[in-house]
Amino acid sequence: MQGTKPSPMTFEKAQEIAMDALIHLTRDPELVGRFLALAGIGPESIRIAAEEPGFLAGVLEFYMSDEALLLSYCENIGLRPTLIAAARFELAGDPSDYA
Repeated sequence: MQGTKPSPMTFEKAQEIAMDALIHLTRDPELVGRFLALAGIGPESIRIAAEEPGFLAGVLEFYMSDEALLLSYCENIGLRPTLIAAARFELAGDPSDYA
């Protein structure tokens, strides 16, 4: 039996993953407060900022910076943690490009 090749991460799929992660964040006042403090924006700016791929990449980076949060989130929605990293890469590119 031949294995199937996983479908590549598309920009649209990466945005979908990041938006779902953002929605999940907004359901927890403590988490969203911590995220907004790190992002340097207020709650009134989330909708506008969410339209930017860089902001959405930041949402995924927030999850990736806290292993317990990442694993808990991924387990709850049935997503492999590596897909969070793939989506972040699709939205913002390689972090070494910014060093």
